[in-house]
Amino acid sequence: MDVLHVVAAVFLVGPMAILPMTALRSLRARDSGQAASLAKSVNLYTLLSLIVVVFGFGAMSMADKKYDLSVTTPWILISIILYIVALVLNLAVVVPALRQAAEEFAGAGPAVAPGVDQAGAAAAVGVKSKMYPRVAMGSGLSALLLVAVVVLMVAKP
Repeated sequence: MDVLHVVAAVFLVGPMAILPMTALRSLRARDSGQAASLAKSVNLYTLLSLIVVVFGFGAMSMADKKYDLSVTTPWILISIILYIVALVLNLAVVVPALRQAAEEFAGAGPAVAPGVDQAGAAAAVGVKSKMYPRVAMGSGLSALLLVAVVVLMVAKP
């Protein structure tokens, strides 16, 4: 069960933390299709990350009794709280902001004249979505919280 917990964490929580930061590039480029796609992906990986919690509870329940692990063990409880906050940040702040930015870009049309490299021109003039700060803040905080969870899971203080 420990192996499943770790593998699921790498392949589900990793993208949950990194995809929103990747989305910042699509917001700078004003790419509505990519922003919408990343909103769906972030939402999916955030929800799938609940599998890691299930495997974690399984690993905890199968642990040797000499470790005396339970939900009230301080490092486990703190990890659960930090994970829940990261989950809520992604679902309540990052995903809606990405969706709103995608709608904003789709309704606004191209940011530059046809034939001009839209990504380069938008970055050069600093044209970003109004949602950019929300995605940056939410994804940054979420990633930091998830790093704290990893540290607690490894150190087991």
